[in-house]
Amino acid sequence: MMMIRPIRPDDIPPLVAIWESAVRATHHFLSEADIQFFLPLVRDEALPGLEVWVAQSPSGPLLGFMGLSGAKVEMLFVDPAWHGQGTGRQLLDHARTLKGRLSVDVNEQNPDAHGFYRHYGFVAVGRSERDGSGRPFPLIHMQQPA
Repeated sequence: MMMIRPIRPDDIPPLVAIWESAVRATHHFLSEADIQFFLPLVRDEALPGLEVWVAQSPSGPLLGFMGLSGAKVEMLFVDPAWHGQGTGRQLLDHARTLKGRLSVDVNEQNPDAHGFYRHYGFVAVGRSERDGSGRPFPLIHMQQPA
């Protein structure tokens, strides 16, 4: 059974590697320049600045992570080798236990993520033409029903 625990400082390098491999596997709309733009933001701002929970296998490897700001899921990334095996669901279950009703912004150009959150019970409540950094990557605003 996987363990979910708070982030530790030594987790940041492997979590950045998980983020990068997951983005490359799922965010096909991003260019290499886009990935390089976001990488230091994830490493230097998001991971140290959010409430981050890490999914770890019993044998030790990190499987994925989730960053929260209050009840908003700011980021959820799973190592592509573990996609479809319940890691993301377990991270969301953990967040729901801690925070109650959750919200999330999903890249419109990432239909797999949009489907994942819909399957979990999130519904679309709005849309933005640009992401939080002002880049032209539309977001679907989603939340769990009351």
